[in-house]
Amino acid sequence: MVVEIWAAIAGASVGAGALAVKSANRESLQGRDTLVRLTSAVDNLSSQVDLFRREQAAISTEVFARLSDAERAIARLQGITDRN
Repeated sequence: MVVEIWAAIAGASVGAGALAVKSANRESLQGRDTLVRLTSAVDNLSSQVDLFRREQAAISTEVFARLSDAERAIARLQGITDRN
C-alpha cells in the first residue's frame, strides 16, 4: 500500500512537470510571436516617420522658396514706391 502511494505521488509529479514544461513552451512561442509582431510594428512605424520627415522637408523647401520669392517681390515694390 505504501508503494502505491509513492507511485501515485511520483505519477502526479511527472504529470505536473510535463504540464509545466508544456505551458512554458507555449508561453515561449507566444512570446516569440509577440516579439515578431512588435518588431514589425516598430519597423512600419519607423518607415512612416521617415516618410513624414521627407514630406515635411519637401514642404518646408517649397514654403521657403515661395517666401523668398515674396520677399523679393516686396523689395521690388518698395524700391519702386520709394522712388516716387
